Amino acid sequence: MIRTASDLGLAARRAYDAIIDVRSPGEFARDHIPGAINLPVLDDAQRAEVGTVFVQQSKFLARRIGAAYVAHNIAGHLRTALADREGSFRPLVYCWRGGQRSAAMVTVMKQVGWPVTRLDGGYQTWRRRVVAELYDRDAPADATLKVILLDGYTGSGKTGILRVLPHEGIQTLDLEALARHRGSLFGATPIAQPGQKLFESRIVDALDRLELSRPIVVEAESSRIGRLTLPPALWTAMKAAPRIEVAVPLEARVTHVLDEYQAIGANVEALEAALRRLPRHHSRETLAGWITAARQGRLPDLVADLMLQHYDPAYRRGSQGRPPAVARVTLNGTCERDLRAGARHVAEAVTRATGDP
Repeated sequence: MIRTASDLGLAARRAYDAIIDVRSPGEFARDHIPGAINLPVLDDAQRAEVGTVFVQQSKFLARRIGAAYVAHNIAGHLRTALADREGSFRPLVYCWRGGQRSAAMVTVMKQVGWPVTRLDGGYQTWRRRVVAELYDRDAPADATLKVILLDGYTGSGKTGILRVLPHEGIQTLDLEALARHRGSLFGATPIAQPGQKLFESRIVDALDRLELSRPIVVEAESSRIGRLTLPPALWTAMKAAPRIEVAVPLEARVTHVLDEYQAIGANVEALEAALRRLPRHHSRETLAGWITAARQGRLPDLVADLMLQHYDPAYRRGSQGRPPAVARVTLNGTCERDLRAGARHVAEAVTRATGDP
């Protein structure tokens, strides 16, 4: 008899030696259970072929062709990815809905002798959990997630402080890292952003690793990071959250941006394209001046002017109507020493604001 399971909490996932997603690489890329490895029993082309035969010819022929591919692919995984696994290997296997693809892999693995478990409901079981956590909470999200925003002008070193805060005993959620984007004109990273569903899976996995009864510091963001949208539960909590503001002199902010985003001057065409995507309320003359500065390599001038004419006014507009910050942390710069000092001050402010030791 095949073991089945439906619990996908962090402790349950950690009990397995591996979580194996047997769906096609394309399905896996769109979203998967965090930490899973992809050992497809049908690749994308094979899956499309079998589906076409099923619709246009016959169910029997589709199953025969599919079975041959599945047998070949599972044999390949046994010779490669699974070749060094001992007899005690405990995998959890899933496909789209817990159907034929996972059944085929589990059947072979059981015959090998591994104590394999099949995920009841497949990937859809995980997706239902993500939706329940981020979209379908019965209580308001801000009553569940104790979020505190780390706020401040662009270039204030907020991301650096966020990364140091765990050393001060403060929980953090780094949304920009999960989204593979730094949230500004210069924010695109060399690694493509995940899809929306995978982004949400990463958020749920990150929250699973935190104590939700304690405060969580999150960098202040808009409702979108690059092309991704913050899910309602988190965005609602962030809109209601108290703010700790970080203040750094303009010159230091410019230096920080140039240090953090060194690639901005390497591709003038990409930088110019990004400038042209800025909101149209900037005059043609202003935009032309920025493009000229980019083409001439005058990056300090460009960054300073963008802060003064674009980012800082946008920050002030976004701050209108918000409650005053519960604390203000002022730094001379954003070097490692400054960021460590800033993290200590932010940690103290979190304790004062929440009473969390």
